Amino acid sequence: MVPRHAGGAARTALTVLGALALTGLPAAAAAEPPAPAPSSAQTLGADRPSVVVLRAMQRDLRLTGAQAKARLVNEAEAGTRAGRLQNVLGKHFAGAWVHGTTSAGLTVATTDAAGVAAIKADGAQAKVVKNALKDLDTAKSKLDAAAMGKALDTPVRYVDVRTNLVTLQATSRAAADKLIAAAGIDRRLVDVKVSADRPRALYDVRGGDAYYIDDQARCSVGFSVTKGEQQGFASAGHCGKAGAKTTGFNKVAQGTFEASVFPGKDMSWVSVNSEWTATPAVKGEGDTNVQVAGSVQALVGAAICRSGSTTGWHCGTIEQHDTTVSYAEGDIDGVTRTTVCAEPGDSGGSYVSGTQAQGVTSGGTGDCKSGGITFHQPINPLLTMYGLTLKTATAQSGTPAPEDGRTVGWTTGRVYEVGIRVTYDGVSYQCLQTHQAQGAWQPRLTPALWQRL
Repeated sequence: MVPRHAGGAARTALTVLGALALTGLPAAAAAEPPAPAPSSAQTLGADRPSVVVLRAMQRDLRLTGAQAKARLVNEAEAGTRAGRLQNVLGKHFAGAWVHGTTSAGLTVATTDAAGVAAIKADGAQAKVVKNALKDLDTAKSKLDAAAMGKALDTPVRYVDVRTNLVTLQATSRAAADKLIAAAGIDRRLVDVKVSADRPRALYDVRGGDAYYIDDQARCSVGFSVTKGEQQGFASAGHCGKAGAKTTGFNKVAQGTFEASVFPGKDMSWVSVNSEWTATPAVKGEGDTNVQVAGSVQALVGAAICRSGSTTGWHCGTIEQHDTTVSYAEGDIDGVTRTTVCAEPGDSGGSYVSGTQAQGVTSGGTGDCKSGGITFHQPINPLLTMYGLTLKTATAQSGTPAPEDGRTVGWTTGRVYEVGIRVTYDGVSYQCLQTHQAQGAWQPRLTPALWQRL
């Protein structure tokens, strides 16, 4: 038996369809649902991974092909969910990370138990912690300041969102205690890890290809970039100083270092001459190309692969963002710590998560025979620092941003961080994942990156 109100609704629908047909509009058109918004994986290209990326993930992360594919999709979707929850939790947000063989699990930490319901409602696991992220960031900054220029015995410092502590790697506990005392911070905020490892910049010197500096050193290309009409590539700052000349992997004259910072940061960019063309490719395993689609920053725990001219193509996972590491030449702040191996000559080379550029190789410990830890300079701060645009496979697609004054704060080529708000075509949006805006990534078209308010 059909309820009375249901029958009424059916009659109303028939009446409306009949009126539409009389005006010449096909009746079927009224019943068509709106086109579904693209998923995060579709927006970021995670559902269309390169065979090269999948093969390396299977080898280095010990995954099956199906697991590698599922992991990339899950990590793309988790990034959007984490950004949405960060905006909801505000000052109580204490970090997010993926976990599990296929990154099917997402944990979001908060200092306020009242936020647990919102976290669970978005399908994530909630973890209530003591320390606010801002307090841990402040403690790390104080450690960095106290260690400035004299930190070879306490070379690595980072906020570990999974432990809700600041991790301090030191050659001895005494060295760690001395730095903590000098920084004047609460000892309970710090987890000390004693290790004899001292990271070093990998000096011995498409992304991943070799290039030579003043015919004396070798490094690896990071990512192709443009600045206006000028083409070039991003790399590590310690590879060369401004004005240094480069030749390519084939020893043909290539370009000039336009700017370079090291220490402090480890970033540079090289302008190339007319004999060279910037492409969105990174050299993968077997000399095949991996196409870069953007620069969306991946979460802690996500898979990441690196290309370099010494050791080639290797994968691992992201351990921590915003790490400070001390080399013999000085401190480097804001790098990302990974489990990917590297060796001298890999410096400056590309780090990619799925199709998204992550950063350029800075330094590390160990090697690719016994394993190691590496640090990369994130690409988005580098792009912002030098006003560069990442060369991507999709950069020229999509509709240009309107020029009628209705867009406030959104423009292609700008790097946006989580929480930033813009107005696009009269509608307000809030950023969900840190990225450089591409032409096809307008806020109204990319719910993976922007949340409509």
